[in-house]
Amino acid sequence: MIRAIALVLGLTASAQAAAWGVTDLFQALAKERPGRATFQERKFMALLDRPLESTGELSFTPPDKMEKRTISPRAERVVVDSERVTLERGGKRYTLGLRENPAVAVLVESIRATLAGDLAAVTRSYSVGLDGTPERWRLTIRPLDPTGAQIVERIDIEGTHAVVRGVEIRQADGDRSVMTITPVAR
Repeated sequence: MIRAIALVLGLTASAQAAAWGVTDLFQALAKERPGRATFQERKFMALLDRPLESTGELSFTPPDKMEKRTISPRAERVVVDSERVTLERGGKRYTLGLRENPAVAVLVESIRATLAGDLAAVTRSYSVGLDGTPERWRLTIRPLDPTGAQIVERIDIEGTHAVVRGVEIRQADGDRSVMTITPVAR
């Protein structure tokens, strides 16, 4: 009897997971309010013996404002607002436009559109694959444009329901970054 109940519960969970897909994930992401989180990031680069590690805070205000404030190992602030990226480091400020900088745009747009739940924007420029269940999913996006693919091989975004928990960026040159994200309670 217990086996029969477990089998029925397992089949029900499998059916629910099978019915869940990319559209459902993006609809859930689109409903999320502006959020804040802390991050820990490790950058693995061929030129370095060990990964670069950093920590800080992230914020996202849909549909197009993101901020990454690095606290350690040195203070740095990156703000993406619409088509502008501003970097503040060491008392200096640098600003660039995404349209003039495709290497930066390919990274920014993929993550920003995903966080905003804008599936149409993501699929205009990327192929999209989803594995898992609502409780534990992995979204893999790859640039469709050959120029973007020369920079980024793929981006894996992991989460639980509508909460992003991690982002791994694999560059075409073999370097990669792995970011673990912990939402700040609202």
